[in-house]
This record gives sequence, structure tokens and C-alpha cells, in this order.
Amino acid sequence: MKSPDTLAATLCRQWQDADLREQRLLDPAAWPVALSIGRPTPTQIQRHTAQVREHVQRWRGVETGNVQWQAISYRSVAEPVDLPLHWQIRDAEEWALASGHAQVRDEAHRLQNLLAHTPPEFHRLLVRQRSLWCDKDDQSIITATRLAQALQPGIANGAPLRTLALCGIDSKFIERNAPLLRALLDIRFDGAASEQGLDAFLGTTETGDHWLLVAPLAPGLLPFARLRVRASELQHTPLPASRVLLVENERCLHHLPALADTIAVLGSGADLAWLQAGWLRDCRLGYWGDMDTWGLQLLARARRQQPHLQPLLMERPLFDRHAATLAVVEPSLADAHPPAELDAAEQTFYRYLSGLEKGRIEQEFLPASSVAEALRQWHESNAGE
Repeated sequence: MKSPDTLAATLCRQWQDADLREQRLLDPAAWPVALSIGRPTPTQIQRHTAQVREHVQRWRGVETGNVQWQAISYRSVAEPVDLPLHWQIRDAEEWALASGHAQVRDEAHRLQNLLAHTPPEFHRLLVRQRSLWCDKDDQSIITATRLAQALQPGIANGAPLRTLALCGIDSKFIERNAPLLRALLDIRFDGAASEQGLDAFLGTTETGDHWLLVAPLAPGLLPFARLRVRASELQHTPLPASRVLLVENERCLHHLPALADTIAVLGSGADLAWLQAGWLRDCRLGYWGDMDTWGLQLLARARRQQPHLQPLLMERPLFDRHAATLAVVEPSLADAHPPAELDAAEQTFYRYLSGLEKGRIEQEFLPASSVAEALRQWHESNAGE
């Protein structure tokens, strides 16, 4: 036999389980939930009558949820005994009340409010990761979700975060809520905010802490096989090569072949403000990014800084060749309309990708042989110029 206090403690422990919270708060079909109370044994009925009577009385006093009773016959008792067998909890509000724990009640009440005032795409995160919002007021959390919907990669365009005027935020809102915003943006942009860092993802130069991976593709160009350089420093420090290959994600390093007089800069992502560097105008620039709407958006932003750069491995024939095995769903599209900086073929490709169910091929999954061939062709086409 389980007492109301015992099952209340069970409900409290269940609240701490992120999987159960997600299931019960986000899936109406999860309700009702029935907890087994158990029935007294014949020995308890015969020898511990007072204990059984107290057990029954305690359950009769339970007002939360629905206590399900059944008349049970015992040999030692002339008449069937009405006993509580299950405690049925009908919704999340009853779950919180039945737990008997003030913190659970408070969190459940807050989540109910947050789920009612935030976009559904963020609900799973809010339900599972309470640490992101437990020390914040509800309005700040709601504002953060709206802000996350308004923010885009590179939106700061080199300006400090405090200058962003969106959703009525004050000048330090992003700084105060950076972990929550990063997690929200990760949902929209497939982890890019965490991978690049929030400042780099938003394109701000305020902290200057975005490190780029620099890798010479021929011996003798640099004293290191690879090194990390701050984007802000690279903007003012020319690299000793006539060709520079810009690669959106640094995970692609192992794809890069040996190329004479060429240095690769990997991992810029949306942090493209450094491409304003004057010394880049004198270099042959190649740009290789993901084949999806965001990849083409970043290409457009890079071209805005350096119009002479040449896109690589970002065209429809290559996409179609590998779509059957490599294409995946793009978590969210960049924009309904292609950027003006894309040429006619690129804009057509952008619209094509926007209309596909699986309109994304991440650059690191392309076959290394295809990448090497395309990069060598780019290199040879520039030879002697």
C-alpha cells in the first residue's frame, strides 16, 4: 500500500525527469497518468485493521486528481471493502499540485505561461532545460524567444551587440541573456550559434574573440602547418600568398588538397566583417560554403565585401549529383527571396533549394575527391594571371 505522501514524492521525482516533462507537457495524449496505490494483503486486513483504516482515510482526504476505488472481497471480512487502487492525474496542473512541492508548482505554473506566449519551435528546449530560464523573469524569456526569431547570421554587420535595436530590447539584453539566446538560435540554425560563438554568428566585432583557422596549402608559406588568428587581427594582417581560399566551416580542413601559393581561412561562418580587409582586394579569392539558402546568403555577404571572389562547389549540378545520398532538411530557410548580390544562376539555385523538402548539403559531407578536383581547377584557372 502506498500513501498519498509516497506517491506525491514519486510525482516530484518524475518532474525532474526531462523526458517525462517533455512527454507530459507537450503531448496531450500523455494524459491521464495513473499511479498504482496497491491493495492491502489479506494478512494486513486481518491483523492490521487500524493501519488499513488509516490508509483508506488518508486517500479519502485527497482532493487533487481522481482516486479510483474498488470494492475488494476478503475471506476474513463479511462485506467487500472499498479500497483506493489508483491515483489518476489528469493534466500538468494536477501533476504539480499533487507533487506537494512548491518548486514544482512554481515551475509548472511558469512553464504553462511560457508555452502559451512563446513560439512552438522553442517549447521542447524550455521544457527540457530549466536552467536556461529558472533565474530569469518570464517576460525576459518571452522577449528572448521573439528576439531569436528576429536575429539572423551576421545581422550586426560588424557593429557592437548593444547597437541592435530589435523587439524593444535594451542595450545589454543580449549580453545578459547570451546562453538562452545561443540555445534558441541553435534550434533555428542547426547549432551554428554555439559552433561559431554568439558574437561571430551575429557578426559583431565587439569582443574580437572569434578565432579563425588559418592553414597554408603549400609548404614554406607560414612557419606552422595551421594556426588560429583573431578575425579582427586578420583584417589588418595580410597573409603571404596570392590566393586565399575562404571556407565556411573549419571541419572541412581534411578535404583541402595541396595548392601552391594558397592559404585557406576556415571557420568564418557568419563572421564576415573582417573581409573588409583592403589587402584581400589584391588576392585571388575562392569561397566555399554549404549548399543551402544560408550558405548562399553568406556567399552574398562575402561578395558584398569582396565582389571579385569566386564561389566554389556551390552550384546546382553538384547538388543534384549528390542530393540522393547527402541532402537533408534545412532547419529554417534564410529568406523567401535570394540576395541581390547573387548572380542570375545563383538566384535560380537559391529558389530551387527553397522549394525542396531536402534542400541542404553540408560542405563537409561532399566527397573529398570532388572537392579536391574543383579546388585544383580553380587554382589552375588563376595560374599566370
